[in-house]
Amino acid sequence: MSAKRGFEELIAEGASVPVQGWDFSWLRGRASEERPPWGYARLVADRMARADAALDVDTGGGEVLAEVPRPPRVLLATEAWPPNVEVARRNLRAVGATVLQVAEGGGLPVADAALDLVVSRHPVHTPWDEIARVLRPGGTFLSQQIRGGTMRELSEAMLGPLPPPQRQLPGQAVAAAEAAGLTVLDLREATLRTVFHDVAAVVYFLRKVVWTVPGFTVERYRPQLARLHDRIEADGPFVAHARRFLIEAVRPA
Repeated sequence: MSAKRGFEELIAEGASVPVQGWDFSWLRGRASEERPPWGYARLVADRMARADAALDVDTGGGEVLAEVPRPPRVLLATEAWPPNVEVARRNLRAVGATVLQVAEGGGLPVADAALDLVVSRHPVHTPWDEIARVLRPGGTFLSQQIRGGTMRELSEAMLGPLPPPQRQLPGQAVAAAEAAGLTVLDLREATLRTVFHDVAAVVYFLRKVVWTVPGFTVERYRPQLARLHDRIEADGPFVAHARRFLIEAVRPA
C-alpha cells in the first residue's frame, strides 16, 4: 500500500466515525491523553453523594454523570447540542437525571437558590451569574475546564503560528467567579501529554473537539493533514499537550 493511499484511507476513516456525545473510546489504541491528577469523576461522585439537588451544565452525552454511584434526590443536566441531548437522555436514565435542552449561551432553566451543587466538565461557556443564582447559600460549583492554549501544537499544525491565548485562563475564571459573588476554594492546573498514532485519530479529534481548529473540515485542511501524516510516518506519533484547570467555588452562606 502506498503512503498516499494510506493517507486517503485514514482520513476517510476518521471522517466517517460518529462524534455525538463525549465518549472518546474510538481513539483507544490510536491516541492517548494523560488524565488530570485530581480525578474529576471521583470528585463529582463525592460531591453528588452529599447533595440533595444538583445540576450538570454542558453534560455532553452524560458520560461523567452516568457513573455517579449515589445520585442526589434531584438530578438535572443541561445540553445545547441537539445530537447530544438524546445520547444524554439514554445514558442518564439509570441515574434518574432529567436532561434539559437549552440554547447555547442562554440562562439555566432552574429556579433561584434551588441547588446545592452545580458541576461542569469542559463547558463551552461558564454562566457564572446564572450558577450563583441557582445555588443555595453554601452551595458549591465544581468544574474541570479547558485552559486557553490547549492542544496548541495540533492547532498550529493546521493553522500556523498562533498568538498567546487571551481567553479561558484560570485567573479570568477566578475573577468571573468572584464578580458573580462566589468564593473560590480551590484552583489547580495540569498539562497533559497527548499522543496521536495516525492521522485518522487527528481527524476524529478535530471533528469532535471543535474549538481546536474552528471550522475544521477534511477538505479545507487536506494539505495540512497530508503533511502531518507524512510527519507521523517519518518520525513516529505526533505529540501535543492538553491543558486543564479545576476550579471549585462556593456561594457564601
